[in-house]
Amino acid sequence: MQVINYLSYNSVIILSFFFISLFALILNYLTKGKSNILLFSSYRSSIFNPLTYLRLITHIFGHASWSHFMNNFLYILLIGPMIEEKYGSINLIIMILSTAVITGILNTLFSKKRILGASGIVFMLIILSSFVNITTGKIPVTLILICIFYVVNEIISGIFKKDDISHIGHLIGAVCGFVFGFYIFK
Repeated sequence: MQVINYLSYNSVIILSFFFISLFALILNYLTKGKSNILLFSSYRSSIFNPLTYLRLITHIFGHASWSHFMNNFLYILLIGPMIEEKYGSINLIIMILSTAVITGILNTLFSKKRILGASGIVFMLIILSSFVNITTGKIPVTLILICIFYVVNEIISGIFKKDDISHIGHLIGAVCGFVFGFYIFK
């Protein structure tokens, strides 16, 4: 048990997000997908169903497969602790929840697709990471490059690819990252 003394829960929000999502993934496998449909996906449903509002947030915890989960959390675990340290845990949780709700609402209003996963959060974190070393009045070249590689790719993919990926969710996450980055660094 001495190993536990050397471990540090160094990024409370990011690690908690990871473990909640891991629990949701395991639950999805145990229920053969029913938990994702009931709790961990956002989609059009009755405005009188209380789960409709809960799913506006909880869809970020659900993932369709281990591969989907792993792809999102490799980025989140890599970038997230730096963002949490820079912006603070409270600000990070506000940004994550805001991005989730905005993505869920816009998907409900403008799409008939069911969305799940933390990809929008990944894009928000990627954009925010380029703001970490910003100096007043200067636009970081990394921000421009990130826009070229990630955002433009999502726009092109959203227009030309027919797949189950929510490219709109990715773009919403990126826009949220821009807004949060500029808001914090007025």
